Amino acid sequence: MPAPANNAVAVRRDGDALVFTGALSRDVVPALWHALPANMAGVRRLDIRAVERLDSSGLALLSTLSTRAEDGVTVVGNPPGLDALRAAYRLDDTLGFTTT
Repeated sequence: MPAPANNAVAVRRDGDALVFTGALSRDVVPALWHALPANMAGVRRLDIRAVERLDSSGLALLSTLSTRAEDGVTVVGNPPGLDALRAAYRLDDTLGFTTT
C-alpha cells in the first residue's frame, strides 16, 4: 500500500547541509535513496528540523549518510523518536556508534 500523501518526504542540498522534510519511515526510505546526492563531499550538516517523525529505517539512512561524510557531520534537529532510537542503537550526537 502506498504511503499517504501526508507522509511525503523530501531531501535537498542547501550549501553544506542535506535538509530533510516529512516522515523518515520504512515506507519512504527506499525511494529516498534515489534523491540523495551521489557525492557527499562538502556535506557538514544533516538538517532534520522539519522531519515529522523517524523510525529505525530513517535512522539507518541518516546514520549511513553521517558515516559517508568525509569530515563528520552535525545533526540539527530532534524529531519525535530520535532520542529513543539513538539510545536503543547506542548512537552518539553525530549518529555514529558510541564506544562506551
